[in-house]
Amino acid sequence: MEAPPTHGFWNLPVDAAAHGHALDTHLLLNLWIALALLALAHLILLLGIAIRKRTPRPYHQLFIEYLPLAALTLLFAFLALRAQQLWAAQRYTGADLSAMQVEVTGQQFVWYFRYPGPDAAFGRTNLSLVAPAEVNPLGIDPTDTYGRDDIVTSQLVLPANREVDLTLRAQDVIHGFAIPEMRIKQNAIPGQTTHIHFTPEIPGDYAILCTQVCGMGHYRMLATLRVLPPAVFNTWLHTQEALQAKDKAQP
Repeated sequence: MEAPPTHGFWNLPVDAAAHGHALDTHLLLNLWIALALLALAHLILLLGIAIRKRTPRPYHQLFIEYLPLAALTLLFAFLALRAQQLWAAQRYTGADLSAMQVEVTGQQFVWYFRYPGPDAAFGRTNLSLVAPAEVNPLGIDPTDTYGRDDIVTSQLVLPANREVDLTLRAQDVIHGFAIPEMRIKQNAIPGQTTHIHFTPEIPGDYAILCTQVCGMGHYRMLATLRVLPPAVFNTWLHTQEALQAKDKAQP
């Protein structure tokens, strides 16, 4: 599998998600506008000083102060509305019904990823059943038939060019789930369930970070997102299903 393209220190991280281009464009637009406003503010200041010294007429205040202020207000309103639309598309608009479902659980200091298995349904979980030493780090209820085929891994593996809907949970404290190349960041909060959806496009391995200081071991709360071509992902998934069935069959 080819590695994702690299990027220089002067560039943004590689854009490997379908929605990334719109976010990057808006960010760069903000930066260029800020640079232009910096130059314009100094120009207006110099012109204002020069004009007031020569001809202190009241109508100059309209062109030097009020009109630029009105233009800035409209500009920032446009940027805010555009940013709100981009945010809503990822946070408030639900994923497509055909999106792949994956559950992400943060626990000091590790990420767990659960796939629903062939029955396409997650089993019940109970914090009292959490037992990492017994290969049940999420506390999946063994009496729930829906949970018997659930697949739990420490690596997030996804197919390229298919939307995924992530369900985020936390078992202890707030964790920040972030993948810079996918342009996503969402907190996992104890007692709450949050969602975030995206479509990975470029196969490769990407770092999953925790952006909340979650304890003394925060620095090592890392995982990997592996984006695979669809055919390779299907092979990986079938392998995980076979291993899961083998483990369940053992006494």
